[in-house]
Amino acid sequence: MPAFHDYVRGRTEVIPDGYAENGMRLYRHLVYLGASQLLEAEFPALRDTLDEADWRALIETFVRDSRWDSHYYGDLKDEFLAFLEAQAG
Repeated sequence: MPAFHDYVRGRTEVIPDGYAENGMRLYRHLVYLGASQLLEAEFPALRDTLDEADWRALIETFVRDSRWDSHYYGDLKDEFLAFLEAQAG
């Protein structure tokens, strides 16, 4: 499963064996969309300060580089705060 997770999180562009490219692109998009929507709802002031390109880059970097490993989007808030602190420090 590491290859699947690495692709979905944007850590690699290599489609894992046994998976269709269209399906993998959809998974990646859904992970980004879920994270983006939840974090936008949790941090509206931050979202308001960023244009669309900067917000997208922030969320993509978070999904790719963070230590977030929970299967629950509800756990994103704390991981996002830790990510932001690490980026600032």
